[in-house]
Amino acid sequence: MGHCYSRNISAVEHDEIPEAPDQPPQNHRHASAPQSPLASEVNSYNISPFQSPLPAGVSPSPARTPGRKFKWPFPPPSPAKPIMAALRRRTAAAPQPIPEDVDVRGGGESSGGGERLLDKNFGFGKNFEGKYELGKEVGRGHFGHTCWAKAKKGKMKGQTVAVKIIAKAKMTSALSIEDVRREVKLLKALSGHRHMVKFYDAYEDDDYVFVVMELCEGGELLDRILARGGRYTEVDAKRILVQILSATAFFHLQGVVHRDLKPENFLFTSRNEDAILKVIDFGLSDFIRYDQRLNDIVGSAFYVAPEVLHRSYSTEADMWSIGVISYILLCGSRPFHGRTESAVFRCVIRANPNFQDMPWPSISHTGKDFVKRLLNKDHRKRMTAAQALAHPWLRDENPGLLLDFSIYRLVKSYIRASHFRRSALKALSKAIPEDELVFLKAQFMLLDPKDGGLSLNSFTSALTRYATDAMMESRLPDILNTMQPLAQKKLDFEEFCAAGVSVYQLEALEEWEQIVTSAFEHFEQEGNRIISVQELGAQWQIMPQHTAESSKKDSGPDQSRPPLERNLDKEDFPPPQAPLPPPPRSTEEVMEELREVNYQYTNVADPVESAARRQRVLNGEVQGLMESTAASIVEVE
Repeated sequence: MGHCYSRNISAVEHDEIPEAPDQPPQNHRHASAPQSPLASEVNSYNISPFQSPLPAGVSPSPARTPGRKFKWPFPPPSPAKPIMAALRRRTAAAPQPIPEDVDVRGGGESSGGGERLLDKNFGFGKNFEGKYELGKEVGRGHFGHTCWAKAKKGKMKGQTVAVKIIAKAKMTSALSIEDVRREVKLLKALSGHRHMVKFYDAYEDDDYVFVVMELCEGGELLDRILARGGRYTEVDAKRILVQILSATAFFHLQGVVHRDLKPENFLFTSRNEDAILKVIDFGLSDFIRYDQRLNDIVGSAFYVAPEVLHRSYSTEADMWSIGVISYILLCGSRPFHGRTESAVFRCVIRANPNFQDMPWPSISHTGKDFVKRLLNKDHRKRMTAAQALAHPWLRDENPGLLLDFSIYRLVKSYIRASHFRRSALKALSKAIPEDELVFLKAQFMLLDPKDGGLSLNSFTSALTRYATDAMMESRLPDILNTMQPLAQKKLDFEEFCAAGVSVYQLEALEEWEQIVTSAFEHFEQEGNRIISVQELGAQWQIMPQHTAESSKKDSGPDQSRPPLERNLDKEDFPPPQAPLPPPPRSTEEVMEELREVNYQYTNVADPVESAARRQRVLNGEVQGLMESTAASIVEVE
């Protein structure tokens, strides 16, 4: 499981270099807490662009450039503090010895009234040793390690698998226990996709939890990047990214956000160049509801999205991480650098990626556009995984498109929008580029329209067809409740394009000025660069009331309402049956009427009649008078 680490806390200020411990076995590829070499052993500075920040408790390399102390008048708050707090909760100190009279599995309390113990019984199978034979260790993480194993019996007899072993002694809080429970649930829910690591089963005993998964023997994506000299060609990078996006689009549709996508968490099934890529390590992943925003800071420093540091994010954070991966694949370096985690975080929030230095001038325009649209700091303008698969740069790879869940959010917003906003979206949809139109057409066909239109049943059937059991339980009811207005109408393709277009993402396109100009000209017909009430009413196929009255009287143009140079709302177009607004009145007339109402207020003898009359006046005459007064003053001005 990956984490962002805080700055090192070892005692380097006394210029003492800790001695290097005994080296671990060679098969420990990811040994935890590696120590820095001695000063005498360092010959050159490590210039690897993929060097990650050291974990907490590990001394920095003595070969690094001496740090400088800058004096900030008001230093910015460090985002590393909440990350360290979360890390401490998961790696808390071991608990005190438990009295013999305490039931550990039941989570009971001691006879002396001690604190409540944690229940570490997950309900998994108990006979792991009887079914699998463990082999050598192939990887190690923060809370467990992964070993090679072979099945002894059953349908998988003789098959090699990977077993993730998590020590229960490290589960020192309810949060860490819930992390393990959630990871197993996620693996079980997402298993079966071509680019997701397969989950077979989970076991436990008194000391460990065993998660049996597919064994991927091809190594990490990071290892292959380094073996190629740090970068891929565009053709090879597209093949890798299509597989990453296919898996991401799948688990995003199921309501899962990974939160730790990086090259180390993608494994190849074999050593072949055309091996299938698999997503692993869902230790930081979580289910997310229909309109939920997460706020805990997790992930790996170089791949964390800006909105994660701002503590308000959703599935868009994974797309930022894929943007960082695509940047690395194409140019061989990370887009954001820093000597410390806090420096990296500030760079992520404030700096822009460099697209001027080599090899970016030699990369295709569509390739650069793909990366830029993923590394947009505004998460609303960032492409979704399904949209990225439909990008022109990846079209040659013939990726299979999946249903984009953002379509449901956009359609919900459209059917609840005002008439004016829907008209504006229809105008924008008629001017969108062909690439965006191809994506919307593919989504329209995935929803399986009946009789040329989409009904509530179309959206329901599509979700049922693509959803897993976990999504059916967590997301489907809330989603369908928000789509109830579609029970009375259908969306044809033209209106679906208006509903499925995202204005924020259109703003990120290079053609945005042309799109918005074309949409403006859709309403403006006279060439005076102003949308008048008459032009807007003609598009809506209704006649503004003031214009209708002026045409009935056949009076001059001075009695018609002038063109408006402001944003219009529904009050500019009252319903045809509504009465005409009262004629403008002067301030003196309004004040005289107010004085008459006040006289009625004070010249009533009977107190009972007075109370009833006052209530009647307040509810009727005064309220109506004040409304007409406000309207009259606006008209006079």
